[in-house]
Amino acid sequence: MSTTGPRLRIAPSPTGEPHVGTAYTALFNYLYAKKMGGTFILRIEDTDATRSTPEFEKNVLDALKWCGLEWDEGPDVGGPYGPYRQSDRKDLYKPYVDRLVADGHAFHCFCTPERLERMRAGQRAEGKAPKYDGLCMHLKAEEVKARIEAGEPNVVRMKIPTEGACKFTDGVYGDVEIPWDAVDMQVLLKADGMPTYHMANVVDDHMMKITHVARGEEWLASVPKHILLYTYLGLEPPQFFHLPLMRNPDKSKLSKRKNPTSISYYSALGYLPEALMNFLGLFFIQIAEGEELMDMSTLIEKFDADNLNKSGAVFDTQKLEWLNGRFLRETLSEEDFILRVAAWASENARLKEGLKLSQSRITKLGELPALMGFLLQSDMVPQAEAFAKIKKTNPEEILEILKAVQPVLEKLVEWNATTVEDALRQLAEDMDKKLRTVVAPLFVAMSGSSRSLPLFDSMAILGRAVVRQRLKTAEGVVAGMVVEEAKK
Repeated sequence: MSTTGPRLRIAPSPTGEPHVGTAYTALFNYLYAKKMGGTFILRIEDTDATRSTPEFEKNVLDALKWCGLEWDEGPDVGGPYGPYRQSDRKDLYKPYVDRLVADGHAFHCFCTPERLERMRAGQRAEGKAPKYDGLCMHLKAEEVKARIEAGEPNVVRMKIPTEGACKFTDGVYGDVEIPWDAVDMQVLLKADGMPTYHMANVVDDHMMKITHVARGEEWLASVPKHILLYTYLGLEPPQFFHLPLMRNPDKSKLSKRKNPTSISYYSALGYLPEALMNFLGLFFIQIAEGEELMDMSTLIEKFDADNLNKSGAVFDTQKLEWLNGRFLRETLSEEDFILRVAAWASENARLKEGLKLSQSRITKLGELPALMGFLLQSDMVPQAEAFAKIKKTNPEEILEILKAVQPVLEKLVEWNATTVEDALRQLAEDMDKKLRTVVAPLFVAMSGSSRSLPLFDSMAILGRAVVRQRLKTAEGVVAGMVVEEAKK
């Protein structure tokens, strides 16, 4: 472990739009490190090779930098314990896995996906929680060796004690006890030679001398697996903090299916990073009413890891808006405000690209706000009348299209005008509709009007997060139209 102060890390997976929950967790680690004179580290956990992309990794780094979080070590700045990207560390994990197998703490498993699914289905039918039944744990060494030499696909699983419980002290929840019979025989090494999250996480935290691991409470149930791996390998575990999940005001889980959760969404709408960090930082400190407005240095000063709230962090957008308004009015000079507006409008080249698309479509500059204003608009709610004007398409069909578009766009690995167009053309073909029938409602959903800038380019400029939210908003409007039609 480190002898020069605490070492904390944020370890996001580059598999989608950076979530405000990532910023929430990153901020805790950052505040703790800065408060205690320690080191804040960024590590990219890209063991999920099928979903991790360079674009998403860049988005993660850009989003956290936008938040004002600077790391002392990371894939872009280097450091003494690199590489800081798991895919670049692949060869570091297998010796630890081999050691676990040699010491009898792990075993090769040859079960096929079909056999595992039958096993789990049977367990569920009996009302049991599905987990591995230990079949391959009893194979003789000679058989295991022969099957491996024959090239039979296999994974490596960890062994779990059959009696007792794992007891540990969490920095948020205090003393925790989880029975071993509730813990599955976790896969540690996949058939392709890549480690799973659990194995890579423990090895990386050890090799990078991480002293404190702070993450969301959804990982609390995984602590026994991690502590067991530390014990099997003879390593010292870090101090764990499991932060309460952020929730909506109605206490439901914060989810992109319900609400905007991407950092890029709040950036695109014109929230200031200082306001977002202030809002998230209030979950980690105790203050009196009237002291809510704080910059990062004040958050660091008032941060107290020994006095954390277990009740959960409510992501109240009204409070965030209130804080953002105060930052705009009370902390920026007129010159700073103008510079911020210019920087925001230029973010992701929104203004520049919008102007380029508009040039051939106007006769005077005064037409620009009406034509391209939707690219900069925050809460854009299309009117039912705009959808009603779409020719040869009734509300039920429009609703069907809006619902079909969303999952198709979610699957896009790259986000640009070409990939969006290709996806929508394929969707039109799959739905047996003309392309213009599919895109007509999308013009209204994105811009509020049937006369707008080129759709695919506009969606590329708006970005994934804003497009996702506008489609949800449009779906709500059209669903209301369907209800009204049914009443007639």
